[in-house]
Amino acid sequence: MDTVSVAVLSGDPISGAGVAAMLRPSPRVSLLPATRSAEADVLLVLTDEVTEDTLVCLERRAREAANPALRMVIVGDVVREQHLVRAVNYGVTSVIPRRDAAPEQLLRAVVGAAGGHAQLPGHGIAWLVEWVRAIQLDVLAPQGLTTTPLEVREVAVIRLLADGMETAAIAERLNYSERTIKNIIHSAMSRLGLRNRAHAVAYALRAGLI
Repeated sequence: MDTVSVAVLSGDPISGAGVAAMLRPSPRVSLLPATRSAEADVLLVLTDEVTEDTLVCLERRAREAANPALRMVIVGDVVREQHLVRAVNYGVTSVIPRRDAAPEQLLRAVVGAAGGHAQLPGHGIAWLVEWVRAIQLDVLAPQGLTTTPLEVREVAVIRLLADGMETAAIAERLNYSERTIKNIIHSAMSRLGLRNRAHAVAYALRAGLI
């Protein structure tokens, strides 16, 4: 297994040293000093509360990182909803309450973060889901867009393709001309590199659109 390089960032040197001591015995982790945090795969950030100053620090670390895939894990008890989206944008994938910060949990979080896995409190996940839903309904949908590379009308056409409908039937159902339906399908397939209609249906299935 690949070793994950981790830098521990903490305003409290004693807490930082304690967490580093928890992780050091694991062969899965290579600890870097805070001065080399730009080289890390994962930053483990210890804070009582995520504040505006914390977010400014996270943004700076993300901007200065040598690794474009840098991920961050926060150990802390207070993460306000209005800060969560920004933290995620900067690379935060997991938030671990201090009471849960046992060695096994921290190791699982940093290794998982490097592998693209996330761990957020239940209320945080629920809020992010509602935020994405609101963006889709209030911002993207009125412009015919979705949170995926497919446009709204492309999704509608591909859903009907998945139901086994032919071009003429889809045109009648959606009140478009057959030429328009063919153009919609061709545009989606060309833009996304899809080989045929079956491939388009498979793409939409994997994206969770149908």
